[in-house]
Amino acid sequence: MPLDPPTMLTISIALAAAAALYLAIEWRSIREPSLLFWSAGFATITVGSTLALLRSNGFLLIGIWFANGLLVTAHFLFLLGVARFTQIRLPRAWYLIFVTWLVMLLLPDGPLWSKVMLAANSLLVAASTLKASFLLRPHGKSLSVGAVQLRYVLLGHGMFYVAKALTVMIPGTLIDLAAFRGEIIQISLVEGAMAIMLIALSMTGTERYRREEQIARLAARDPLTALYNRRALEVRAPRLLQDVSPTRPGALLLIDIDNFKLVNDQYGHTAGDRLLVALSEMIRAESPDEALAARLGGDEFVILLNNAPSERIVTLGDTLRDQFQRTAIQAFPTSEPVTLSIGATLFNTPPASLAALIEQGDAALYESKRGGRNRLRLTGLTTSG
Repeated sequence: MPLDPPTMLTISIALAAAAALYLAIEWRSIREPSLLFWSAGFATITVGSTLALLRSNGFLLIGIWFANGLLVTAHFLFLLGVARFTQIRLPRAWYLIFVTWLVMLLLPDGPLWSKVMLAANSLLVAASTLKASFLLRPHGKSLSVGAVQLRYVLLGHGMFYVAKALTVMIPGTLIDLAAFRGEIIQISLVEGAMAIMLIALSMTGTERYRREEQIARLAARDPLTALYNRRALEVRAPRLLQDVSPTRPGALLLIDIDNFKLVNDQYGHTAGDRLLVALSEMIRAESPDEALAARLGGDEFVILLNNAPSERIVTLGDTLRDQFQRTAIQAFPTSEPVTLSIGATLFNTPPASLAALIEQGDAALYESKRGGRNRLRLTGLTTSG
């Protein structure tokens, strides 16, 4: 089968329809808005390419102006999808693209009509595509493999349309949109089919990687407090612990809420959850950036630090105790005070295991509770409220 223009358009129609359907199915399963925009973009290409076939039957307004307008619309939908994916608001001025395309209806018929139409179409497509590629730049954060691939596919696609627009200025260039005549039109049809495949694959990979990343992130977090869970702590702790030395001592704080059951019994488990969330926010706000904080379960939390001398640990523990006690008294007054007991252990060499370190912290926590609660128990040092 010869790769004449109608054949290439037919191939593009099939590829775009398949991409639109696949991305729509993906959207139905995960409801990510960017997928819906991208699916709509490929559906628009399907319709536009189908209408382009009509130009050979003399329907030039529909087959050229309207069909190419749909191509511009499709790439604008791609841009909207990328903007939604990157959570960047697109200025309203970008909608002037459609005003520009409407102006093309005022072009007089003549020998230059095809060239001007081709140049305008190419530049409008390039504008949306290159902007989408620009939005996908890293911004100081690592991109997924799919997003990087999509960025460069869009960049290459946009640069092709810039080059396509520039060809109209080459003397003697044949461009006949009505009859699909001219080398640049032939090349464009081939590039279009290839671009559909590459863009669709990149978009699919981009969203799949993000979904897998979100699943992994959720699996590492406690669903109530959004702190790490114990399994995530065990995975991340070795990297922090290996930096411990006599000049950069490490510390583990094991935190438990005193009389937490009174809150649940008197105010309900929803109130207890609110108190747990409040404590997690305090831990997140007061802990150093390099610290690891996790909820081990129930009302037990842990903070793991390096470069943590005893003075720093005492300050951190006392700050958490004071803040938490004030919050608990104001929000949920009880017959006995709801406070924090903290067991802390210092070490200047990497421990045998995180489990062994937690056992030491648990022993210090037990001493804190036995000493009257609302205390920080640190090896060789006890402070009380």
